Amino acid sequence: MNLANWLVDIADKHPQKEALLKGECCSADYATFRARSSSISDYLENILELKKGDRVAIFLANSTEYLEIIYAVWFLGGVVVPINSKLHIDEALWIINDSGSKALFTDKKNMFNGQEYTQLKITVISTTEKSFFKLYSFSSNRSPVKISKNDLVWLFYTSGTTGSPKGVMLSSKNLQAMVVGYLSDVDTVSSSDTSLYAAPMSHGAGLYNVIFVKLGARHSVPVSGRFDPLEVLKLSLKLKSVCMFLAPTMVNKLVRQAEKNMSSTKGIRTIIYGGGPMYLADIIHAVKIMGPRFVQIFGQGECPMAISALKRDEILDRESWNWRERVSSVGRKQSVVDVVIKDPNGDVCPVNHIGEICVYGDPVMLGYWNNPSATESTLIDGWLKTGDLGRIDSNGYIMLEGRSKDLIISGGSNIYPREVEDVLLQCPNVFEASVVGKMDPEWGEVVVAFIVATKITINELDLFCIKKISRFKRPREYIFLDSLPKNNYGKILKKELRNLLERKRI
Repeated sequence: MNLANWLVDIADKHPQKEALLKGECCSADYATFRARSSSISDYLENILELKKGDRVAIFLANSTEYLEIIYAVWFLGGVVVPINSKLHIDEALWIINDSGSKALFTDKKNMFNGQEYTQLKITVISTTEKSFFKLYSFSSNRSPVKISKNDLVWLFYTSGTTGSPKGVMLSSKNLQAMVVGYLSDVDTVSSSDTSLYAAPMSHGAGLYNVIFVKLGARHSVPVSGRFDPLEVLKLSLKLKSVCMFLAPTMVNKLVRQAEKNMSSTKGIRTIIYGGGPMYLADIIHAVKIMGPRFVQIFGQGECPMAISALKRDEILDRESWNWRERVSSVGRKQSVVDVVIKDPNGDVCPVNHIGEICVYGDPVMLGYWNNPSATESTLIDGWLKTGDLGRIDSNGYIMLEGRSKDLIISGGSNIYPREVEDVLLQCPNVFEASVVGKMDPEWGEVVVAFIVATKITINELDLFCIKKISRFKRPREYIFLDSLPKNNYGKILKKELRNLLERKRI
């Protein structure tokens, strides 16, 4: 089924219902939302000659136009390629080229120079120019094309563990299963709700839009286009019954702002948090300040938002003898998946034994785009190897115990050490480099780089990184060593580096 049918159904039933809001100001009812997406789709098909299955990249900050473009691509039967708006231009270009995108929507046209345009060889459409609004003048009453449940609709690129990112292929069935899991195990949604997009729409926050479209809710993007705690609280008071997805670091910032005015949270109904570690003390404090508004989900790009959930009443529980451990967990598996813990041999572990979290079910990805070897090593007989270590207790609660990969989650964004190390090693006079994550009260984790180099300063290293990668990925701390600790095979011992950090902190 084409997910754009949900937009059409709601537009037919409730054409004058408010749909898209810039802050508190409505910019489109559902009839207009549908008409705009249909028109953009008509432009893509009849002017750009795109067809079913073609990829369309979106390199945008949060905006209501983001949603119009998503559904325009789906009307066509195309594939949305969302790109984190904070990525460096070189990183975005890599994704655009690897995905084979035929068109690009962006608000960063001035970031591309003539040479980069030549590399793209696709049509670039700027949403900040007046010409974008001419796309609303094409056919406004198209019907979504028919697609099968396993047709690709969302191609999301993860950060690369071994250099290049991997394109996670998600089908219509995958996203429909995510919706079922949300409504069954996470939260309810009604037409009186407003989905507030404060977290990046290129990630989970954007994917969740389909749930709120299906139920005819409103969609508001803060005027700033970003996460500003004070703006979010003020806007929520005006909109009322607001639901949003936030990374734990965002939750903590919001709670600190709410402490200044306890009544400022009245407009918020639900905050779904995930995408990084939420420490026990933080969620206890968040509930104390903001009340019963929190639900936790655990998922990843390969199984979007749909592995497990810790429900509102479970987060509020202070009576059970082991409530602290449960509130520290990521909840129980969602009803749309099976979850087991496996040892290195692939055998299922007993209760409370640590192993790799493995997931099976309809939300699990089709595989990795143009990367059969990665697909074969990650999907075993339909089971997704998440790369996360954990255990399941006797009541079915999943406890995360660490990551088998060296993923760093900073401010809700994924950073893999290899991509930072590759840049550092390009810097003149740097001989060795290794990157690890360091716990941080504001960002969850920050990047720390251990460097073996001569005749280079921290400022020079920082400036070099800013030119090569996104600012949020650059190291926040540089530590110079005479040599990096290694084992007998010459492999760098990151555990020793983490121990160095811990001793330094003490």
